[in-house]
Amino acid sequence: MKTSSMKTWCAAAAATLSFAAVWAKEPVDWVNTEIGTISHLLVPCFQTVQLPNSMLRFLPPYRDYTEDRVGPVKLQNPAHRNGGVFSCYPYSGPESGLFSRWFETWDQEHATPYSYDVVFDGCGVRFSIAPARQSAIAAFEFRREAEVRAIVFEGDEADFAPDGVLRVKDTFRGRASSAPVWLACEFDRKPVRTERKGRKTALVFDAPRVAMKYGVSYIDAGQAEANLRREIPGWDAAAVAAEGRRQWNLKLGKIEIEGGTDDEWTVFYSSLWRCYERMVNVTEDGRYMGWDGKVHDSEGVDYYTDDWIWDSYRAHHPLMVILEPAAESAKLTSYIRMSRQNKERWMPTFPVQSGDNHCMVNRHAAIAFYDAWVKGVRGFDLGAAFAALDYTERTESLVPWYRGPLTELDRFYKEHGYFPALNPGERETCPAVDTNWELRQTVSVTQGSSYDAWALAGIARVLGNDEAAADYERQSRNYRNLWDPKTRFFRPKNAAGEFVEPFDPIICGGKGARNYYTENNAWTYIWDVQHDFAYLRELLGGPAGLAKRLDEMLNTGCGNRFKYVSEMPDGATGMMGMFTMANEPSFHIPYLYNYAGEPRKTQKFVRKTLEAWYRNDRMGMCGDEDGGGACAYAVFSMMGFYPVTPGLAEYQLGSPVFTRVTIHQDNGRDFVIDAPKAGRDAKYVERARLGGRDLAGTAIPHASVLAGETLSVDMTDF
Repeated sequence: MKTSSMKTWCAAAAATLSFAAVWAKEPVDWVNTEIGTISHLLVPCFQTVQLPNSMLRFLPPYRDYTEDRVGPVKLQNPAHRNGGVFSCYPYSGPESGLFSRWFETWDQEHATPYSYDVVFDGCGVRFSIAPARQSAIAAFEFRREAEVRAIVFEGDEADFAPDGVLRVKDTFRGRASSAPVWLACEFDRKPVRTERKGRKTALVFDAPRVAMKYGVSYIDAGQAEANLRREIPGWDAAAVAAEGRRQWNLKLGKIEIEGGTDDEWTVFYSSLWRCYERMVNVTEDGRYMGWDGKVHDSEGVDYYTDDWIWDSYRAHHPLMVILEPAAESAKLTSYIRMSRQNKERWMPTFPVQSGDNHCMVNRHAAIAFYDAWVKGVRGFDLGAAFAALDYTERTESLVPWYRGPLTELDRFYKEHGYFPALNPGERETCPAVDTNWELRQTVSVTQGSSYDAWALAGIARVLGNDEAAADYERQSRNYRNLWDPKTRFFRPKNAAGEFVEPFDPIICGGKGARNYYTENNAWTYIWDVQHDFAYLRELLGGPAGLAKRLDEMLNTGCGNRFKYVSEMPDGATGMMGMFTMANEPSFHIPYLYNYAGEPRKTQKFVRKTLEAWYRNDRMGMCGDEDGGGACAYAVFSMMGFYPVTPGLAEYQLGSPVFTRVTIHQDNGRDFVIDAPKAGRDAKYVERARLGGRDLAGTAIPHASVLAGETLSVDMTDF
């Protein structure tokens, strides 16, 4: 890099952070990356800096905004919110402290989706970065005189070659697997010397400013260099940030909104921004590193990884079916590839670069495949998907957080149609169960497996496999085995077929309530039968009984019932009575009043969730946003509709926040929600017309979205 251009780095980097002031305000200018960076109870949101769905992903060095001291920055984060590699930090001080453990205070942070800078005020160093898709350009400004000014890298292997390129190899470690990652880094000036101690490599400079640019690869060191040179041939940081800005506007501009308040615009576009964090495209020059440790030709279909299907099947994948159908097809194809490239041939649940992290409960990939298919997404092999899904259902255990073969609990489930629970005080008998925290979660497992079976039955019918369809249809009703008509809850049963006693629907079962449920209590799991609401309505006594039970949920408080933190379900935040906005199994619940014939209550309920728990401030998310899972709820709900049952080609009508929403689809047709009177008080739907015809009920067919029809909604405040 020329010295003159280097001197302009800080000014250029700072300029990228104030584009909104000099350009016309565009969608990305409404994004507030700070929303949710202070946690209520669960993991906070992170100020991710990356291009849409890009492989290179940078996270600030702190976990929660309230942290005073931070450790080294991670130059690459292969998995959402964990698993960073290539630790890097500036050092400014005496020679003796060069390789000391590095912790720093920080201040003056500025972030956009496409740029980030922060001051490490303890040592007086400013750090700036702007990413491309598989590379980034960064700079360190040393503001104080010091005996040594250095940049220190951590990695398993490192070599600073005569050509001026630092090559580092590190290891990304998932829950049960690991994968190598390579970095190739260039600097605008040569270091005066390099030193290595253990896993650390220090490059010492004699200048107050040092710029660097780097590429990363999951294939090899040569590919890391190729990625860098292809994407960032020069040293123009402002140009890199401007390209990032352009790409974000292309994606966020797929949905145009009118009306509403500034805060509502900020919440909407910030939520939509987070929906493009995952999955990430890890295709490198038409190739990708597979789970089998081999480099594969992508054959023209990009390879994606990093997904948490327990979260994302509910609204995140359905949103991308509308906005990015081609990419959604590639993501599903990636799932099929991953199923072929792991030694067990199982369909993954939480795929990351190194393999299947296999977290949470159930599988749910079947729902994402079925939902995409019934909504017209093509380009993936549904037959191959079913073969992998079916094989996985028959051979992989349902024990939460356990990736292994069938256990005694699975064999019981297949014979009796429910996952058996332990009685209070009874010792665990299955070695596969995590007795430290995760436990059996028996009701959640049974309900989730039933929904998966419903989706598998649908796929089998599409493929003409009537025998498999009938078998999975039978399994889809397993959740009914846990219904207790006396208490009107889905309750845990022991192996003898008896309901576990005593039963408390608020404090249910061991640490975090996880003997029987997942991250929530029995109130949430009344409603966790997304595939069979007609029967649930019957169980509750018809439409009036359904509405009454929803009313009871909203008007039941926990008071002082939680005696110890360990008794609290993880999701017990964002509470509205016994409803929790913090956790994914609750997201469809506000829309269930529609099934009770009381859509006005859905409209009021949805608006309250948005106003209370999706705000333009650092505590504006009440749960841990899993890379689009929670924010997709806000995107859909603010537009005015929601995919209550992924796998059905329809959406439920809610309460449009904006006076007009236009979704620009890849097929060239715009789906429009026109609600000219919508406002804070005007939240009730007086009349809705779809394509000029009165909407029959509250269901919006996906076919109408694809056709680019207009949903006209007359709103009122009473």
